Amino acid sequence: MTIDIITPTEKLFSGTAKRINLPGSKGSFEILENHAPIVSTLAAGNVVIVDEQNQEQTFAVTGGVVEQVQNKVIVLVE
Repeated sequence: MTIDIITPTEKLFSGTAKRINLPGSKGSFEILENHAPIVSTLAAGNVVIVDEQNQEQTFAVTGGVVEQVQNKVIVLVE
């Protein structure tokens, strides 16, 4: 799936990944390939991306929103 993490001033990440773990406002959750469409708010915490080579990348966020439709994840964060 493709993932874009965007702040008001820059794009933090753009690429493909196996999964992404997000700090949802009601608890953390994970999105895998072929996940049902979702829109959710995010709380402060870490966004963790696991790429195709099982390498993790972590981004600290203070909140935001995520949308996933047809294996395209867009994360808008502060």
